[in-house]
Amino acid sequence: MKKIEAIIKPFKMDDVREALGEIGVTGMTVSEVKGFGRQKGHTELYRGAEYMVDFLPKVKLEIVIATEDVDRCVETILATAQTGKIGDGKIFITDVERIIRIRTGEENQDAI
Repeated sequence: MKKIEAIIKPFKMDDVREALGEIGVTGMTVSEVKGFGRQKGHTELYRGAEYMVDFLPKVKLEIVIATEDVDRCVETILATAQTGKIGDGKIFITDVERIIRIRTGEENQDAI
């Protein structure tokens, strides 16, 4: 099993969720996060004063899936979330050692 963490632009969230649902992804965790990479933030004007916005709003998706479904899931996220502009985000893929569903005690594949 693998865990996919994708940091994407907030306005792409609905499109990505819908596309993942179409390929059979049945669950995910979504968090509103802030951060920066090469973008380094930007300046904004508020009541005539310019100020620096260091951390930009993003959405973080966390999905745990079977190893054989990783490539299809990553391709779907890439195709849906990509705008071609700086700040599109990142995808991280890590191994998941064990999963336990708290309600039933089911483990691993049965707990997904």
